[in-house]
Amino acid sequence: MLLTDDGEFLHRVTSPKRKVSKTYRATLSRPLNEDEVELFASGTLMLKGETKPLDPAVLKVVAPTEAYLTITEGRYHQVRRMFAACGNHVEALHRERLGQLHLPGDLIAGAWRQLAGEERQLIFL
Repeated sequence: MLLTDDGEFLHRVTSPKRKVSKTYRATLSRPLNEDEVELFASGTLMLKGETKPLDPAVLKVVAPTEAYLTITEGRYHQVRRMFAACGNHVEALHRERLGQLHLPGDLIAGAWRQLAGEERQLIFL
């Protein structure tokens, strides 16, 4: 989670025009197959109730029911809805990366720290 009171910075991070990548680790209820990798990368996947297809996304399968998904949009519950469109259910979801900023492995749940200036810039790379 990223907390800020800097409106300009927040707009730069969340604006769809900036295409800031977000990488999530998803744990799924059923095993993945190669169809999802191709479908997510195609830029043709439509979410239920929407009229515009999603931008291409990168799916990296790391285990039968676990994958990393990198998106550049931020639609409502997008990752969960993408897997649901393929008939799968996300059991656990964790954002691992925002741009090139990785979540530190030593930061325990509920803890926080301020970003250093150079870390803020990693978000936009």
